[in-house]
Amino acid sequence: MIFARFMAIYGHKFKSCFETENELRLAKREWALSLEGYGEAELVAAVNRCKETTSWMPSIAEFIDILRDINGDFGLPGVRDAYAEACLHADHPLHHQWSHPAVYHAGRETGWFLLRSEEENKALPAFRYHYEVICRRVRQGEALDQPVPPALEDKQANTVADFIQRFTAEHELAPEEGATLLYYLTLPRGSRIRKRLQAQSQQKLDQRGLAITLPDEAS
Repeated sequence: MIFARFMAIYGHKFKSCFETENELRLAKREWALSLEGYGEAELVAAVNRCKETTSWMPSIAEFIDILRDINGDFGLPGVRDAYAEACLHADHPLHHQWSHPAVYHAGRETGWFLLRSEEENKALPAFRYHYEVICRRVRQGEALDQPVPPALEDKQANTVADFIQRFTAEHELAPEEGATLLYYLTLPRGSRIRKRLQAQSQQKLDQRGLAITLPDEAS
């Protein structure tokens, strides 16, 4: 679909990008691999943006930047930012409020010890592999489990933790499940990721047919 649209939009400019049918075939394969996990509506929107803003067919990197600009890329940070965050908090990963659960899970899969001890030329490729795998899962709609802090020290955080425990018990949820569903309450009020994670948690409950309404605040 994408290449057919590009051919219609860019005409001879598109054709000039590929000297042989084999080049075109290889390019289609690489684009398909790079865009795995994005839905048709997102791809159509990105192609329409290209039509309005670019005179030539974009590269894969440019097209992905457009996709991220349109939908925020599900709140996922870039791989370098994610790697830096994972390395910075590899000593105590459960005490950090992660920018996105995918960063935590990629760090855990890579190995916190490796991130703490190895040079970037070894640690970054390993982290990149796991992060890209997890990012594809997120783009395909998977809601990742949230890292649960073992203990929260300040008074406000303790209040939130106590509320999560009470809410979990009152609705007869498993402790780990309740902590995952209500993790959004530990994030800054009014933030986009807090609202998005709350909506995802509510959707999970609704899909299971549970008549539970998740709170906006811990009270």
